Amino acid sequence: MPRNDQTHYSEITKEVVRGKEIWEANNCMGCHSIMGEGGYYAPELTKVLDRRGEGYVKAVLMSPVPWAPRGRKMVAYKMSEADANAMVAYFQWIGKLDLNGFEHVVSPLAKQE
Repeated sequence: MPRNDQTHYSEITKEVVRGKEIWEANNCMGCHSIMGEGGYYAPELTKVLDRRGEGYVKAVLMSPVPWAPRGRKMVAYKMSEADANAMVAYFQWIGKLDLNGFEHVVSPLAKQE
């Protein structure tokens, strides 16, 4: 392992892996992006926990009704608390990656008003 590894792979837990699996299974990248990669219909999520916090993210993921901020409708995933926690764990791990100064990712939807 290079000394300059910035991925913190040693912090990848089973819950982080489960969150990534949920991300992939639901094609979250079709609308959202992480590290600037993915769709631009919905907000960039690399630092979503810094911007919104765990409670907000879990509320969106567990909501029984579609979420529609700024007129952009998100599917009501109705996630269990365990799955929402796994997504939060994934976002925590992603949020710790060193972006080499590229903290403001390209999606204009990532910015709070």
